[in-house]
Amino acid sequence: MERKKNRPNISLVISTYNWVEALEQVIKGVLRQTVLPDEIIVADDGSDAATKDFLKRISVDSPIPVKHVWHEDRGFRRTVILNKAIAAASGDYIIEIDGDVIPERHFIEDHIGMMKKGHFVCGSRVMLQRDGSIRPSHCVNMLRCGVLRKVADACFTDFDERHVRGCNLAFWRDDFIAINGYNEDITGWGHEDREMVYRLLYRGVKERRLKFGGIVRHIYHKAPGMDSKPRNYSIQRDTVAHHSTWCDNGIAKYLDACIRK
Repeated sequence: MERKKNRPNISLVISTYNWVEALEQVIKGVLRQTVLPDEIIVADDGSDAATKDFLKRISVDSPIPVKHVWHEDRGFRRTVILNKAIAAASGDYIIEIDGDVIPERHFIEDHIGMMKKGHFVCGSRVMLQRDGSIRPSHCVNMLRCGVLRKVADACFTDFDERHVRGCNLAFWRDDFIAINGYNEDITGWGHEDREMVYRLLYRGVKERRLKFGGIVRHIYHKAPGMDSKPRNYSIQRDTVAHHSTWCDNGIAKYLDACIRK
């Protein structure tokens, strides 16, 4: 497996909550990559000790650092823990996945191929069914092809928020900090990634669509509760209405804490 070769440092950020079995598959998939990231940061939204114990074990033999950023469980606070994790990241470039998606072995390599200043990258996912088989409508997402990837990148020029997924998203850390990261007024499931991406767009950061590469397989689980979705969507609508490039409640406070350390 290849490490760094004249490229910016890459931090792979994995969000998780109390599902060690899935997280183990994800991290093992990361460690099998053709090109390794420079570090793994697990953004842990309040898991119990089992996650901490697992990460201690796996970090012993890992060829790259595995950092565990944790806060106490006070409900779904993905925006908060991701801001804390990215504040702690040493990489110039952030690749973000969830703790329930297993990366194909070329995942990091494919993202590196899409990395470009002034751009963020939206990838897709392959949904697995309860029995582990691929959902029929997602079979095309399993196809990895460099030629088709270039064609798709050239063709997908219009932004469509439906393709924004935090389980396969990449951006420059400086761009993320410039918009103050995730909006922590958004709690509970829904719209945190899309709202953040709109602020990137309004700041002039352009989208690239990663298709036919950067493949992740999403492990089946029940759908999350969506009680918070209408409230979060109203925050996203306000961002869009005002073409906002900044949120007040974001990553800045953790950056100050890191500097003081």
